[in-house]
Amino acid sequence: MWPPGSHDALLEYARSYADSVPLPVDTDSLDWEVSTRAKQRAGACTYDGDAITIRLAWGAAKRFDRAQFERVIRHELIHAWEYQTAGEAGHGARFREQADRLDVSVTCPAFTTPRLRLECTNCAWTADRHRASAVVTDPETRRCGECGARYEVEHLASGERWRTAAGYRGARERIESW
Repeated sequence: MWPPGSHDALLEYARSYADSVPLPVDTDSLDWEVSTRAKQRAGACTYDGDAITIRLAWGAAKRFDRAQFERVIRHELIHAWEYQTAGEAGHGARFREQADRLDVSVTCPAFTTPRLRLECTNCAWTADRHRASAVVTDPETRRCGECGARYEVEHLASGERWRTAAGYRGARERIESW
């Protein structure tokens, strides 16, 4: 049944599914976790030099259908395989080769609607944000990596915009549903 009814059920499903993926990864040595805090990334794979942990977002499991979530699991398994075979992981050629073979995107899809958008005031660069990071709360101290211009931030639900820390504070006061 999808979605799983509990964190334990999700982890049991993920472990079982991982064993069926045609990738030479030692799934028995992996640690698995569920994140209830994740707002954007459906999954993550970390390696601390000792243990490889795959963290799956509970929100994504609830919002994605089974096939979408299985792609997330395959994506993270490729990272685990990279850590096991090369000691490092990324989205380079080695990852892309396995991603193509396993019908997986290089990036995991977002599972929530972004709250904020950063926009360059000069070029076409934009980035969606889910949380009020430092660049969102104080955009005047950061510059666009593409052209060096300043940022403007938009709160997507209200259309409120700002370019300074004071502008952010004012927007927070005015926006009822942040």
